[in-house]
Amino acid sequence: MNDPLAHVRALFDLDDDVVYLDGNSLGAPPRAVAERMAHVVRHQWGRRLIRGWSEGWWEAPQRVGDRIGRLVGAAPGQVVVADSTSVNLFKALMAAARGSDRAEIVVDAGTFPTDGYLARSVAELTGLALRSAPPDRLELTERTAVVLLNHVDYRTGRLLDMAALTERAHAVGAKVVWDLCHSVGVLPIELDALGVDLAVGCTYKFLNGGPGSPAFLYVPTAAQPSFEQPLTGWNGHREPFAMAEDYRPDPGVARARVGTPDILSLLALDAALDVWDGVALADVRAKGLALTAHFMALVEDLSGIEVITPRDEWRGHQVSLRHPEARRLTGELADRQVIGDHRPPDVLRFGFAPLYNTFDETERAATTLAKLL
Repeated sequence: MNDPLAHVRALFDLDDDVVYLDGNSLGAPPRAVAERMAHVVRHQWGRRLIRGWSEGWWEAPQRVGDRIGRLVGAAPGQVVVADSTSVNLFKALMAAARGSDRAEIVVDAGTFPTDGYLARSVAELTGLALRSAPPDRLELTERTAVVLLNHVDYRTGRLLDMAALTERAHAVGAKVVWDLCHSVGVLPIELDALGVDLAVGCTYKFLNGGPGSPAFLYVPTAAQPSFEQPLTGWNGHREPFAMAEDYRPDPGVARARVGTPDILSLLALDAALDVWDGVALADVRAKGLALTAHFMALVEDLSGIEVITPRDEWRGHQVSLRHPEARRLTGELADRQVIGDHRPPDVLRFGFAPLYNTFDETERAATTLAKLL
């Protein structure tokens, strides 16, 4: 099959004996990361010591944020990389809900658990009610203050229509917060063009930033002056080194920063993002749809297997299969060098990263699963 991204695989440090289909949980390491980190540790930190902050460390959250901005359709100055997805989601929800004269926060029923936990905390802190609803039946009204949606469902891989759902929220005057953890690095996203209010996402899945790499937060320029998040740490101050007693937020997206940035992980992510230089997201999307379609065709008739990922284009780059012995099968696949993952009680997930996964690997994975069954 034609693969315009075949050459990108060489940029990753991969074992050709292993079929790695878990990029939806932890992306594979780009080769450049180890060399870049050695330089950071030995020279920027090891020789420059405290002077390393003049090597671009302080500006890194916004600089790296702008690199991610290109992948999510955000103009410069609207994305900051800092903290975890959970922390950024708390900031976003609180900023959207505080001071609202409306009554409820709506979260999609299939949300990733941490999103639901945090939405409940924000509801309790702001005095709003929390309502869970399927994305197809949100029933938004003038009571709705904020809607929290996952762009791709982490269990099934279903992709939501960001344009239509954002428009539906805005039609009743509600704000919408999008969780992009399973869609960034998967398909073209147009946050600015669609008028998205706020968005968060992680960087260790399809962006390959490494385990625990810092997450990102999108705050559009027009919303920045009124973005009042509750974690008013010194890094978000207008003059952080003035050590003033009163808190005055930075006028730009830096107001979303909180504490001292995790420089080592942040610079590892910066190096990992190099693999995206010159890559067209349209090619990534086309290959991802082809890989997942090919895999589904190979496994759909296997004994005891039910494909629960949508067959049309409304899916991310994962294929989820239901089988009563999913946990055992996941372990036995790993023993045979096919790495996917399991979600209780009965789902096997296989994430296809178009930058490094191949059609041959897709067939190897399906053949291995067939033998086990």
